[in-house]
Amino acid sequence: MANMNKMFKQMQKLQEDMARVQEELAEREVSHSAGGGVVMATVNGRQELVDIKIDPDSIDPEDLEMLEDMIIAAVNGALTESLKMAQEEMAKVAGLGGIPGLM
Repeated sequence: MANMNKMFKQMQKLQEDMARVQEELAEREVSHSAGGGVVMATVNGRQELVDIKIDPDSIDPEDLEMLEDMIIAAVNGALTESLKMAQEEMAKVAGLGGIPGLM
């Protein structure tokens, strides 16, 4: 019975640690640029787009399709980096940091 209580306490601590990391991730941001810096997208650790910057001097009004492609590339790159950051932080909490590709 003592082992069960210990296990439940460990699980509760893990849940608390994971909740804390999720809150911290919401405050962390990563950015990714596309088109040589023409478009910069910033997302938080919850994979929410929080900012996008477009260099107006680099925009060709005749080629909006290229701008759209750069926006998509910047946002997807930032989301990928944010997800990787979140997975790494959660793996640390779960004690899985030494197992590559687990999360």
